[in-house]
Amino acid sequence: MTKQDKRPGESIDSLLRKFKRKVKNSGILQELRQREYYEKPCEKRKKVRKAAQRRTFLQQQEDQL
Repeated sequence: MTKQDKRPGESIDSLLRKFKRKVKNSGILQELRQREYYEKPCEKRKKVRKAAQRRTFLQQQEDQL
């Protein structure tokens, strides 16, 4: 669980911004979206393989520039 302590004189807006940044960096929302639906192991492997292919393609495109 992500926790953000309030300092004296700190506004609610800055606390909310810090909290959102912590949640985003910790990957809580991404994991929640992944667990929303069951994904078969073969589908997981396909997704990982496809992401790797995309990374290598983009890296090659970047190297050509």
